[in-house]
Amino acid sequence: MKQLSLLDNSLHVSVFYEVSDSDFDDNICICFQEDCPEDEKIFKADETNIFLTPDQANQFAIALINAAKRSLGFADKSE
Repeated sequence: MKQLSLLDNSLHVSVFYEVSDSDFDDNICICFQEDCPEDEKIFKADETNIFLTPDQANQFAIALINAAKRSLGFADKSE
């Protein structure tokens, strides 16, 4: 499991393969947990899970990497 803290450590993001959902195509979980006052929350719930297929997870990962490369000036801006 990979966990990141964002937004001044008030938003925690975990990414993992959900073994208990291995029978489903969308068994890769992105879990968002918020630790902040209600009026500052991005999501309605304290915890929000988004499940992706392996193909969707790969596409998402590539999109993030390409955006980071563009931000750092390492990639073609037309991507």
